[in-house]
Amino acid sequence: MRPALCALGTAALVLLTAVPAVAADADRDFTIEDPRITESSGLAASRAHPGIYWTHNDQDAPLVYGVDSRTGKTVATLTMKGVGTPRDMEGISVGPDGDIYVGDIGDNLDGSWDHVWIYRFPEPKELKDQTVSATQYDVKYADGARNAEALMVHPKTGRVYIASKNEDGGGLYQGPERLSTSGTNVFRRVDEVPWVTDGAFSPSGDRLVLRGYFTAKEYTWKNGRLGDDGTPVGAPFQGQSESVTYTPDGSAFMFGSEGAKSRVIRVDREGGSASPSGKPSGSSGGSPDTPSASPSEGGPGNATLGFLVLAGATVLVVGVKRLLRRG
Repeated sequence: MRPALCALGTAALVLLTAVPAVAADADRDFTIEDPRITESSGLAASRAHPGIYWTHNDQDAPLVYGVDSRTGKTVATLTMKGVGTPRDMEGISVGPDGDIYVGDIGDNLDGSWDHVWIYRFPEPKELKDQTVSATQYDVKYADGARNAEALMVHPKTGRVYIASKNEDGGGLYQGPERLSTSGTNVFRRVDEVPWVTDGAFSPSGDRLVLRGYFTAKEYTWKNGRLGDDGTPVGAPFQGQSESVTYTPDGSAFMFGSEGAKSRVIRVDREGGSASPSGKPSGSSGGSPDTPSASPSEGGPGNATLGFLVLAGATVLVVGVKRLLRRG
């Protein structure tokens, strides 16, 4: 092989082999290093910034933190402007429009507050400390006040759902088709769910995961309702199990908890397969009967990976053709 051709082939090979390593470096187990984050009660994967997860404390100033899963460091602190003082922020989700929704929906006295709030603002394009203009929505439940910790925004319809955790069991509540600032948004009970601390829709919108302190289940989602009784997933044991979300490609769950330097643990949807950190997901509680990820659930990271691989292959082929012509 000619030296130029050999060098070109080597360069393309390096490109093709390096890309998976870069992609696999994100969305792995990580520790939240920020000493300000001691009550991480919600978790949502960024749609605009690969590897970034948004979280917040229970009772804090109106702050949302962007944490890099590759380092555990906070790379953006967002101060919400236009909202009141949060009482008990318990859930966070990213909608199909790219907006971040924060649920100030906790009520530890199980009915002491006749209304709760949802805050909404566009996910910032730049990762830096900044003030964001947020919209505040008043929320009530059709059947009376509830304590809740799980806020989920459907990734296709944009409809908001809340899962309650009152002493009489949990309920799944559906918000109006579109939230309104002109009046109270009434959420109506549409299904029964276990006592849960968080939940999230899959990126494709056809599944819903709900977790409690000791267990988690994944449900199919059909026509705005739970489509089955749920499949247990391998939720890891954590000191105070508070949060769960999907990775952007829907291939794994990310489980979080409260506490200083709390750990976020990835559990692959295929039991026993290796996580990006190199640890078998089964060691984090992965279950052999968890369903495999749908091949249709490709996220932005997969699209970028495919583009780079195609570009590398194209460079290699074009280079070979040019060298052969010269010969």
